[in-house]
Amino acid sequence: MRICGVSTARRYRERVPEQPWSTGVAWFGDVVASQVVEVVDVRAEPERLSAPGWWAVVGEFEGAVRAWRFGVVERTPGGRGAGATPGWRGPAPDAWESSLDQAQYVAAVERVRHAVAEGDVYQANLCRVLQAPLPTADGHEPDARALAGVLAGGNPAPFAGGVHVPGGQGVEPVWVVSASPELFLRVEDGVVTSAPIKGTAVSVDGLTDKDRAENVMITDLVRNDLQRVCEPGTVEVTTLLGVEEHPGLVHLVSTVQGRLTRHVQAAPDLWGRLLDATYPPGSVSGAPKLSALDLIAALETQPRGPYCGAVGWVEVGADGTVRAELAVGIRTFWWRDGVLRFGTGAGITWGSDPDAEWAETALKARRLVGLASTSADVAAGRTDGVRD
Repeated sequence: MRICGVSTARRYRERVPEQPWSTGVAWFGDVVASQVVEVVDVRAEPERLSAPGWWAVVGEFEGAVRAWRFGVVERTPGGRGAGATPGWRGPAPDAWESSLDQAQYVAAVERVRHAVAEGDVYQANLCRVLQAPLPTADGHEPDARALAGVLAGGNPAPFAGGVHVPGGQGVEPVWVVSASPELFLRVEDGVVTSAPIKGTAVSVDGLTDKDRAENVMITDLVRNDLQRVCEPGTVEVTTLLGVEEHPGLVHLVSTVQGRLTRHVQAAPDLWGRLLDATYPPGSVSGAPKLSALDLIAALETQPRGPYCGAVGWVEVGADGTVRAELAVGIRTFWWRDGVLRFGTGAGITWGSDPDAEWAETALKARRLVGLASTSADVAAGRTDGVRD
């Protein structure tokens, strides 16, 4: 089928033709999707995500998960990063402010360490949100695909993508651009896979015993989460403490997979069951997960929003088959109400050094915030001046 002059395009038929299509775009891997058909609150009505079509998904750490179904899907095989446009204009490097300054973050790390000593948690992921004003220009929201192009050039990531549905289009708006390196959930042929990241350093030599212990702890948590929806005996750790190199840093990554039970695979509320078992991602919450979430809520001063949530896509075939790839919403920008935001965090254990954990959050943010900032230094590739 040929649509919009692109021979590789594929178009899904609208099931409610009386509802006008809205503008909007989503891009992941070799797909660029346009023309929003509907938006679904996945936690409230998970069965609606079983409708055939291609869906972009954005989940917030605090619990809300929404999916936008698109009417036109264009595929460019091998075209990862498709859909980028030029001309990004971001905030000035010195315009960014942190929800927690260094003293506040260090104090919060000490409180997590105290909670570990008391036996309340084994680990908790402590985050802060950076934000800078970025108002609309001539009534237009910032160009999300232009930012995606900047990130693709300066910080390519395996799960890069984004969704932009402008406000005032008749459906719920969204503006998210992600350069995530972390797989939250992949579903294909009845197998679900997750690859939690725990352990970050500038180089392999900088990875510590604390990083390895933290990774093993969260890998076990993810294994337990997947066991809730998988056939007994099928959940396995296929990679433990693998090393992945990314621009400016390295990560420890483990991979866990299992075969979904037939009952879960066939359930119309498949995504309700998957999210109930696994959300929010274990690598960005902590262990035990519920206790860690209570601690996070007490210590962090600003909602994380899409940061540490989920960003990705779900494709439902006409025969009901499901393919999906959701990333953990780290290394992710989101924009709303004239403000651009970016989150960064670190996993805290009893063995954490508070100043080192602050430095890790700065390391994770520095390159990407630098790329998203507009200045002569950034244009020349110098980002060291961006404030932590």
